[in-house]
Amino acid sequence: MAVNNKLQEVGTVERESMEFDVVIVGAGPAGLSAAIKLMQQARAAATELTVCVVEKGSEVGAHILSGAVFEPRALNELLPDWQAQGAPVTTAVTHDDIYLFKNADNAVKLPSFAVPKTMHNGGNYVVSIANLCRWLAQQAEQLGVEIFPGFAASEVLIEDNTVKGILIGDMGLDKQGQPKDSFIPGMELRAKYTVFAEGCRGHLGKQLIKHFSLDKDKSPQHYAIGFKEIWDVPASKHQAGLVVHSAGWPLSSDTCGGGYLYHAENQQVVVGLIIDLNYSNPHLSPFDEFQRYKHHPVISQYLAGGKRVSYGARAIAKGGLNSLPKMSFNGGLLIGCDAGTLNFAKIKGNHTAMKSGMLAAETLFNALQQGSEGGEDLTAYADALQNSWLYDELYRSRNFGPALHKFGTFWGGAFNTLEQNWFGGKLPFTLKDERQDHAQLKLASEAAQISYPKPDNTLSFDRLSSVYLSNTNHEEEQPCHLKLHDSNIPLQVNLAKYNEPAQRYCPAGVYEIVQDDNNEPKFQINAQNCIHCKTCDIKDPSQNITWVTPEGAGGPNYPNM
Repeated sequence: MAVNNKLQEVGTVERESMEFDVVIVGAGPAGLSAAIKLMQQARAAATELTVCVVEKGSEVGAHILSGAVFEPRALNELLPDWQAQGAPVTTAVTHDDIYLFKNADNAVKLPSFAVPKTMHNGGNYVVSIANLCRWLAQQAEQLGVEIFPGFAASEVLIEDNTVKGILIGDMGLDKQGQPKDSFIPGMELRAKYTVFAEGCRGHLGKQLIKHFSLDKDKSPQHYAIGFKEIWDVPASKHQAGLVVHSAGWPLSSDTCGGGYLYHAENQQVVVGLIIDLNYSNPHLSPFDEFQRYKHHPVISQYLAGGKRVSYGARAIAKGGLNSLPKMSFNGGLLIGCDAGTLNFAKIKGNHTAMKSGMLAAETLFNALQQGSEGGEDLTAYADALQNSWLYDELYRSRNFGPALHKFGTFWGGAFNTLEQNWFGGKLPFTLKDERQDHAQLKLASEAAQISYPKPDNTLSFDRLSSVYLSNTNHEEEQPCHLKLHDSNIPLQVNLAKYNEPAQRYCPAGVYEIVQDDNNEPKFQINAQNCIHCKTCDIKDPSQNITWVTPEGAGGPNYPNM
């Protein structure tokens, strides 16, 4: 690492800079796997390499949320002795139960042959990805990687159309963006190559895709919102390794998604619901659908007598191969869910994110070993990706999401079962969904109203008590990180046409319509509640909201999600 002691002036703020060979943005599975693989190669070649990982969460894992049933394929390649090294991957899947929920009371358990084989989980593990990332961070640091938690990458440094690094966000600004007494200017982290591994809908990744036209000739990315709660349950209800998936109720036939309940270690179960963000009814509340879901007898039988101990939500990139952008550009790479490498046919993205990071590390190391000074477009990454099992997985699952969107849950599910089980995902045609998720909302006047029951505070709960369990915290005196391009749109357009769906699609109660002093409607943003799910950035029908990073360490502090 080189520290540039000469202060660099950017605008009216003087900033220090630090230089590395590689800077990685995001300490998730993709970013940490890239860092580890880079240093493994450097050690094997007896070469010095400086690698830095920047993480906006207060600690590694604080912003990590995933189901998660984990496929260890990439971990086996990256760290073959992970079991001996004490990786927190210990609860093997023992059994799969898959249901079609017909209504609030009834369900049909599906036989194995009627389920896509990608949904079978033999050889996989129920894990906390947050805890796995904490363990991966330890492995990375032992290899010499520098990890900076609590520092948010706020801007990309682009010079001569080449990425040169990132800018860490300023600390100590008031709500008007003016320096307070505690002001600390952000530092420039410069690198030969910068790797973006921010997770789904990364705000810098979003900018890079637009700036370099990385999604040219690609289907639009598609998203879902995933909810998760952790429950402590009585020993009599706990079956370590049991995996339950469901489709159908509470979602209507024209809304895609499904639920899950996994029996983890320590008498805990994790329960959640995934809802595709192409839903059309603006009255739909994903949060309230999740609360209803827990009342189904198949789910409630495991939660009864238990205690909810954690809550969170996160957007999921599910467009797959059809939506995968070009992942290299001048001076950098886009990896993991920042690009959209999740395999939705498996409902798994952690092993694919890790593999994308490992392939990126191999490409970067080869370039550095050949004496590169950085800055070029590493197109060799695309070749490495296409020759890997990661590409094969994404190719085989390319029709999975579009089939559900085109044909609905039942017939789309039947198509996917046929394609995966009989044709191995290799039918000689490709289905595509070219519609943007945010553009699918009907007018409120044309959509059916939905009446949700009040929470019973036993199985179902309200938003604010849920956000409390996410340990979310933001410095109140800072600029709002939820930017409106036009402050008039929420009332004049979104409220008038769609009954302002931000009130309902946000899982944390950030957006409200309240009455002002003149008894007129007012759009209120409670930015302190934000759990960084990015749903607003995706689903707003007017594309009027842009999520940017708040001060470093702000947001949720998930313990073991």
